[in-house]
Order: sequence, then structure tokens, then C-alpha cells
Amino acid sequence: MTDSPSGSTLREAELFLEAHPEIEAFDIVLSDANGIGRGKIIRRHELMGLYKNGRHLPISILGLDIVGEDVHETGLIWDQGDGDMRAWPIPGTLKPLHGTTPPRGELLMSMYHLDGAEMTSDPRHALRRQVDAMAAEGLFPAGAFELEFFLLDPDTAQGIRPAAAVLDGRRSDWTEVYSVDHLHGMQPLFSDIYRAAEAMGIRAETVISEYAPGQYELTLDYRTDVMQAADDLVRLKRIVRMQARRHGVVACFMAKPVEKYAGSGMHFHVSLQDKAGRNVFAEAVEGEWTDTIRHAIGGLRQTMGESMLVFAPHANSWRRFVGQSYAPVSPSWGVNNRSVALRIPAGEVKARRIEHRPSGVDASPYLVAATVLAGIRLGLKNRIDPGPETTGNGYEGSDDLPMPRDWREAIERATASEFLKQALGADMHRTFTAIKAAEHGRVARWIADVDYALYLHNV
Repeated sequence: MTDSPSGSTLREAELFLEAHPEIEAFDIVLSDANGIGRGKIIRRHELMGLYKNGRHLPISILGLDIVGEDVHETGLIWDQGDGDMRAWPIPGTLKPLHGTTPPRGELLMSMYHLDGAEMTSDPRHALRRQVDAMAAEGLFPAGAFELEFFLLDPDTAQGIRPAAAVLDGRRSDWTEVYSVDHLHGMQPLFSDIYRAAEAMGIRAETVISEYAPGQYELTLDYRTDVMQAADDLVRLKRIVRMQARRHGVVACFMAKPVEKYAGSGMHFHVSLQDKAGRNVFAEAVEGEWTDTIRHAIGGLRQTMGESMLVFAPHANSWRRFVGQSYAPVSPSWGVNNRSVALRIPAGEVKARRIEHRPSGVDASPYLVAATVLAGIRLGLKNRIDPGPETTGNGYEGSDDLPMPRDWREAIERATASEFLKQALGADMHRTFTAIKAAEHGRVARWIADVDYALYLHNV
């Protein structure tokens, strides 16, 4: 038995320390509303105490904006005296970090009140609520995220440009999409990424050269536990950033870092299993879609507009949504079609799933997955018809379910959304929308270089 509300046990820590006498310290990481890892680095001798008693962290750690400033409107700062909550280890997440000197480990954490109740402005708890609600309905979500990112030159004096190959210093300013030879120049870095992922029990799979200079994609193994799928994505981003830094390049997870090229998505593949482990999206006859997958898509379509702030949470996120960009601009659905928002990929019937394509790589996987599952639940409960399938070019034509036009409208729609409040929980919804409103205010006050270029000498 354990007093830990997360289910963590002292035995897990004991076994890890016995197996890894070389590790001297641990990164303890809590994901905030922006998906940023907040926490501390503790010494080896502190680990057992952490597992026994948790670790006090200020409540304000979950009320920070993208640059770590307090957002008072969340109600998590002075309204509560910035008191301490208690973070507890997430079972199964104590792992070694590859390539650290001296050797370190990493541990994911989740926040609780001092009495052990869930601190519901923690994004991971928002996802857990949706997973538990589905389990009560006899459904168990499985899934995986795709990770797209750029590798950039750390010297920005000549602007943002692709990193030179770490193997031989060669640089290419061409798209190089799907070029296998182009990948070879980054092979030492990718080898370290794979080793680091393996050390954490993450099955990172295919790597490709994506649709922009310096852009890459890593796929992840499909998990029968969506919580683990989200943890995988959080950890893989940290791995890529850490290993890129070791090799002298910058890993960039902005949704749209380069004006004239495609941005980086975080596509979420999701399916549902019943209690017997059967995929309820799988049709009896290939191509004759089940009511289950159709209603799931219907729910996702209906709720997409008011949920877009979760999928595109930053000012830069909205630069990704342009025509012919492989980023969807309407809540369309289709089969084997990369111009739509909700895609049924081609493949074996038993692997039938929905590929949810709107999210940028800058979004929180916990909040994305929570919102997607809530949309699916709504569609199944109300038997929502998805409407006609989009065939051909999804960027042509219109849709009767309009998306927000920009970040500000997305914030307004998300703030007013009863669906999103239920999907994330009232506290997480208030925290997230307050942070986004504060960040919008920061950006709106910023006088950008383009203002001077257009207006300094002309008005």
C-alpha cells in the first residue's frame, strides 16, 4: 500500500536506485498548461523522500504564461496566497537520461492538494478525467502522436536557417522531403535520440525528412493507454531538445518558424477498444464505416471551432493555417486525404483509427487528447452525423462549421465554450483561457519589426 495519491510506491524508487548506482541527480518535471516542463533538479539522496512524502511546489507553477510570468487572472496566485501544493511521482516514469554528465534521471510529476485530492488545473488530470469517463462507458482509447520539428542553426545573425548536418557540416536550403540521403547527415543526432528514447521505454519509430528545409518527423509506437501516449510525446520533445543541444543545433517546436514553408503539426491518431480489446472503429466490410467512427467524427467536427485554442494555443500557431500547407483550414473529414482535419488513414481494418490533424507541435498533448476524447464522447452520446466526406482538395469549398479566423477569436470562443469547460474541467478551463488571454495582451502590446518597416517613414 502507499499514501501516494498517484499510486507511486517506494519500491519503484528503491529498485531504480539499486539498478542505477551511477545516477547522481533527477529532473522532476511537471507539465503546465503550455506543455512546458516546470520543476526542479534534486540530488540522488532526495529521491526516497520524494516518493515517501511528495514534493511541495507553489500553486502558481500552474498559472504561468509562456515565459514563466504569473497570470493573476487564473486565480492561482495571490487569490490563494501562492500556497504550496504537493507534487507526486507518476508511476512508471522514473527513467535514466541518456548522455548526461554527471548521469541524471528524469521523473514526471502530477500535482495534488495537500489532502491528496487532484489539483484540477494540472493538464494531466484533465486527460485522466476523460479516460476514466470513457472507461465508465466501456471504452478504452488507444493512440499515438506524431512529432514534427525543425533543426535550426543556433547562429541567428543571418536569420532563421536549417542547421548544418552534424556529421559533416553540409547545409541544404532545399525542402528534401522524404530524402533518405539527407537524413544521413543528422544520423549521429538521431542515433542519440533513439538511444535516449529506448532508455525511457519509448518506442520512437520512423524518422523522415519533412516538407520544409530542416524539418523532420518522428513517429511513436501506438499505445493502448492514451495517458502513456501523451507522456511519450512530452518526453520525446525533451529528448529531442536535449540531444540537439548536445550536437550543437537547436530543436524548434514552434508551429510556424519559417514564413514560406509548412509548419509543424502534432497529429493525434486515436481509436477505441471495448472491454474485450476489440477496435470499435473497425468495420466488418472494408470501407463501410461503422456508426461508431462516423459519430466520433461528427462530435469532433461539431466541437472543433470552439476547441481550436487547445490545438493552436499561441500567436504563432495561427500562421500555420494557410491553404495547400498540409494544415487543415476547416473541420472537414475524409479518407486517405491529407487536406482534411479528420482523416481516416488507409490500412488494415483492424488498425482503423482517426487521425486528428489540426494540432500544432506547440500544443499540450494532455489538453489535446482530453479535448479530442471529449469530442468523441459527445459524438457517440448524441449520435452526431459527420456530414458528407470531403474528397479531393479539402482547401477548396466551404464548411457550415466555421473555424475561428485568428487567435483572438479562438480565445473568445474557447472562453465562452461550455463544451470545453466540461472537456477540461472548470478549473483547467479557467486557468488555460486566462493564460491565453494574458499572452494575447502581451503580443498585442508588442511593437514588431514589421510595424517599423511599413509605417516608420510612410505615415
